[in-house]
Amino acid sequence: MSNRILVVDDLPANVKLLEVKLNSQYYEVSTASNGKDALQVAQTKTPDIILLDVMMPEMDGFECCKRLKSDPKTAYIPVVMVTALSSVQDRVTGLSVGADDFLTKPINDLALFARIRSLLRLKQMTDEFRLRNLSGSEFTEAGETGLPTDINTEDAKIALVDDDIVQAKNNADKLSAKGHKVSIYSDPKEAMEAIKSPDLDLIIVSTQLIEMDGLRLCSHFKSQSETRHVPLLMLIEEDDTETIVKGLDLGANDYLVTPTDVNELTARVITQVRRKRYQNALRSNVQETVSMAVRDGLTNLYNRRYFDVHIKNMLEKMKADGKPLTMMISDIDHFKKINDTYGHVVGDEILRQVPTEMINNIRATDLVARYGGEEFVIVMPGIETPPAQDVAQRICNKIAAQNFKISGGDGTLKCTVSIGVASAKPDDTPESLIKRADQALYQAKESGRNRVVTSSESATPPTAA
Repeated sequence: MSNRILVVDDLPANVKLLEVKLNSQYYEVSTASNGKDALQVAQTKTPDIILLDVMMPEMDGFECCKRLKSDPKTAYIPVVMVTALSSVQDRVTGLSVGADDFLTKPINDLALFARIRSLLRLKQMTDEFRLRNLSGSEFTEAGETGLPTDINTEDAKIALVDDDIVQAKNNADKLSAKGHKVSIYSDPKEAMEAIKSPDLDLIIVSTQLIEMDGLRLCSHFKSQSETRHVPLLMLIEEDDTETIVKGLDLGANDYLVTPTDVNELTARVITQVRRKRYQNALRSNVQETVSMAVRDGLTNLYNRRYFDVHIKNMLEKMKADGKPLTMMISDIDHFKKINDTYGHVVGDEILRQVPTEMINNIRATDLVARYGGEEFVIVMPGIETPPAQDVAQRICNKIAAQNFKISGGDGTLKCTVSIGVASAKPDDTPESLIKRADQALYQAKESGRNRVVTSSESATPPTAA
């Protein structure tokens, strides 16, 4: 099912216009004509994004947004304020009550859809970490993990890349006056080498650089493992819609028009720092609450016990959201022969290395767990069978092409895996989904190994690696 968007506006014509535009992009649209109804719809339909008008009777958009963000059930839903108000103070007010962005009417469709795509990616990541917290909490006495409702946004570590010295110093001074620690990089090549810390709270990049395309620099930071999860704020020229769209699609989190207003700069920085530190808290909670009891001692992957809880939660979420979920079970081919020929020490070395190839070929939101023995399971939320089968085939090919390092023999060893793939059905239980994936795996092994089989389909020979 498509992502769900709630449109809130007291003017039917505005609602209809946005509904038509969003439907054309295959989003599922719910509507509300006032703030009170919006709060109720957000509770019952849990949209992925809320487009919220500001000027409404009885309860305006600012108050509605404030209430949405104070409710634990809706606090994690991104809110985009959509209004005819265009002053800096209005934008600052919207951001200060928790809005993720502020778009001015008439809305530029390209900018709107780019912002929606960007926020959906961020929400998917946050939802997955929240779900893993919930799964982990089921192994603790405390129940669901508690997270701070008021994230500290002070003393942020910020890297600012801008070769306009005057503009850079001006922005750095504004942020330093608010207590943040700002490092300025006037040479973008130097910045690429120096900015490699995941501990940064924010990276600000000017798209008006002279010596380098600012968007290329943004792409660099989002492609590096050290900075991939650090929020990125672009500085752009006014009305540069093309840069906004490209930047957001490349992974930038937000943008700010130059010359910057101190209040808007501060508000947007706080929004990004709050999100970064909240995600850090989620990651920390995952590590703290999921103890060694739910980790496999050999591979350090989640173990069967954790997987059993997580797949149950994932299926419940899939049914509530109406979104796809696909599972694959993989088995190392002829693993007993490896143990018999080279010994269990080498077998353990293979068991530690094979999952690395799996992890390198899936998304951060996917889960890899050791299912038992030489079997591993991968859970892919939001993915249907065809793309999951492509991922499985890529994993199969990568492992077959790899020379795994071992302590015996010639120092390297080749091995292959067989993979069974099954997508969840609306009436699936964890047991029924696992059974179908396991049957597909059995068929893959029976039909020759080193291949991928999808549930209810015939075996497919692996392509050349």
